[in-house]
Amino acid sequence: MTTNKETFLRLLEEHKGIIIKICNGYCQAKDDKEDLSQEIVYNLWKAFGSYTADYKFSTWLYRVALNVAISYYRREKRSLQYTPYDENLIVFSDEGYNKELDGNLLLLQQFILELKEIDKSIMLLYLDDKSYYEIAEIAGISETNVATRINRIKTNLKSKFSNH
Repeated sequence: MTTNKETFLRLLEEHKGIIIKICNGYCQAKDDKEDLSQEIVYNLWKAFGSYTADYKFSTWLYRVALNVAISYYRREKRSLQYTPYDENLIVFSDEGYNKELDGNLLLLQQFILELKEIDKSIMLLYLDDKSYYEIAEIAGISETNVATRINRIKTNLKSKFSNH
């Protein structure tokens, strides 16, 4: 017979990619990503007793993790002064990469980091190939609102790329 802890750890292992994506979407520094991931796991464990199989585990995990990330982001934003993005702080190997594509991915990541919290969440889910229905369920907004926001975000991102 499996315990709650064993079930939780198995589900967490199966879905750890979601936590990694959210941490990468809300933090730049490695230490901040580690802190956020620990906070997410802690809050998932605290809330695990209230999880029901009525929802997909990944949907529930996204909802809890994004709420924690948004709270973390707001708290860190208030406690720290803004540090401008410096692409020289991140060192990538040139081996096997298309430099133009790599640069565009860095720009996209930076532009997403600059979005409002809800828009950032929506884009992370969208880029993770979630349907509008799933995004709406996780974000707690209507599918129509999801579609509208995604179109606005895409237009905004295209504009930023063309102006860069």
